[in-house]
Amino acid sequence: MNREILERPFTPEQIKQREGNFGKMLDYIEGHAVIQRLNDAFDGEWSFTIARHEILKETDEVLVLGELKAGGIVKSQFGSSRITRVRESGDIISLADDLKAAATDALKKAATLLGVGLHLYRNERTQGAHRQTGSYRNGGNGNNGGNNTNGGNGNNRPSGGHRNGGNNGNGRLTNNQYKYMLRLNQEQGRSKTDLDQHCLQLFGAASEYLSKNDASSVIQQLLSA
Repeated sequence: MNREILERPFTPEQIKQREGNFGKMLDYIEGHAVIQRLNDAFDGEWSFTIARHEILKETDEVLVLGELKAGGIVKSQFGSSRITRVRESGDIISLADDLKAAATDALKKAATLLGVGLHLYRNERTQGAHRQTGSYRNGGNGNNGGNNTNGGNGNNRPSGGHRNGGNNGNGRLTNNQYKYMLRLNQEQGRSKTDLDQHCLQLFGAASEYLSKNDASSVIQQLLSA
């Protein structure tokens, strides 16, 4: 395994941007660039398979569990994509393309576990931590940053709430997603703080600030636990 190649920062030309939560622009790498990086690091001797896929009717998404095998190591990650529909009729355009997009998402996330594009992920986590520091009202002594988010006493509520599910597309998670995630988490005997810490480690944001895709990944993890 050539870690120097895997962890090498991508060039500015390879780094694209998309709109994330709160209108923030987030950096990302396209799937073909990740594939080329894996080819360079492993001389093409790697494989990626879909271990499981699901169609989530409640969130109108497809979810896949992908396994990346390279250098004797196996890394698994979830990927998701919105189901694309005809605006007028609501008919599905191409479920195969939606699954392909989810598979690419899973591949890119699995590749980060080997160091590919990790510098971008660290930047996103830093931005998420900054958002958490200033996203609560009635913070008292100001101990709402880091892992001490929404400690469960009901006094610290996120400014703006999560009632309307944020932006369209892959914007803020929906209210149904949030409630379902909390219920699954509670059924497993975990606290809201435990859930937030898990979400912060994975996506750099507390549970109520996840995107729809990231919330779907957390839900699937809770279902599989």
